[in-house]
Amino acid sequence: MNKTVVVGLSGGVDSSVAALLLKEQGWHVLGLFMKNWEDDDTDEYCSSRQDLIDVLSVADTLGIDVEVVNFAGEYKERVFAHFLEEYQAGRTPNPDVLCNSEIKFSAFLEHALKIGADRIATGHYAGVREFAGAWQLLKAEDGTKDQSYFLHRLNQQQLAKTLFPLGGLYKREVRAMAAAAGLHLALKKDSTGICFIGERPFKEFLMRYLPAKKGEIRGLDDDRVLGEHDGVAYHTIGQRKGLHIGGVKGGRTGASGDHDAWFVARKDIARNVLYVVQGHTHPALLADQLTASDLSWVSGEPPHTHWVYTARTRYRQADAPCEVERVDARSCLISFAEPQWAITPGQSAVVYESRVCLGGGVIA
Repeated sequence: MNKTVVVGLSGGVDSSVAALLLKEQGWHVLGLFMKNWEDDDTDEYCSSRQDLIDVLSVADTLGIDVEVVNFAGEYKERVFAHFLEEYQAGRTPNPDVLCNSEIKFSAFLEHALKIGADRIATGHYAGVREFAGAWQLLKAEDGTKDQSYFLHRLNQQQLAKTLFPLGGLYKREVRAMAAAAGLHLALKKDSTGICFIGERPFKEFLMRYLPAKKGEIRGLDDDRVLGEHDGVAYHTIGQRKGLHIGGVKGGRTGASGDHDAWFVARKDIARNVLYVVQGHTHPALLADQLTASDLSWVSGEPPHTHWVYTARTRYRQADAPCEVERVDARSCLISFAEPQWAITPGQSAVVYESRVCLGGGVIA
């Protein structure tokens, strides 16, 4: 083929098999390992050193060269600073979405093109195809692993240069391929931590950058004080764990007669008050509309208004039928056929037409 593809190797099984498949297809494959976090790279939660060792082992097995590139400055400026600003404002951002659009498919893509690559590739579970003169982002065949939600901000220029070799595969097939190729990480556990920062106690990590500010936890229904929090920013809508008010009784009881659990329903940043409600199905946790801002549409054009689409307001959520209304350059209104649970400001609302991801925006 005599064409070069640079594969983002993370040290995991998915990106390793992506490189394996592309080499088998005849591409000239180069590996690139991105180092994007340096603040505490020596503690127990950062796995970048072991990940690099795994990448080099895979590269040796596959017979490909690897370049190590440090994007820590770009990550801190383009992703992490925004991440902290959002939490400080009381929203719950999704760093993986911004990480993909700003680092993996921006800084990484720019670097790959500079060194003469024709394409880049990653181990994401998603698809890309050219259709009617435009590039489309598709859901993965494996619905349990589909990552199109995190990729919805990719544009035409980025998709035109991107390959997703795993889009038509199931995870079990990927692991089997890795084992058959003699890759030692065939059974390596998937990473579930913050993009590039790793798996760590999240509240403790956030407290290093956003100082604690104790305040009251109040019941939304009766405004009575139920407990104390360390900072509104550390909590998210729909949160159940970590409130430490389990022993406080309220008016709602479950079918067994036990008192229902408490959930975060609202955050008052100005008054530093966290409001909670009792019961997973409390009306305050349900909504059939949302406004999304900071819009990004894959095709460059917004979807038709008043057509029936589906949307997700969080990862691993079932697609919910909806209509997209009142679209302008800054925001749109998304109306659902059925109320959605714990719609959270700062998260992404992503719109689909069947298997095609149309794009979306940030829940305002």
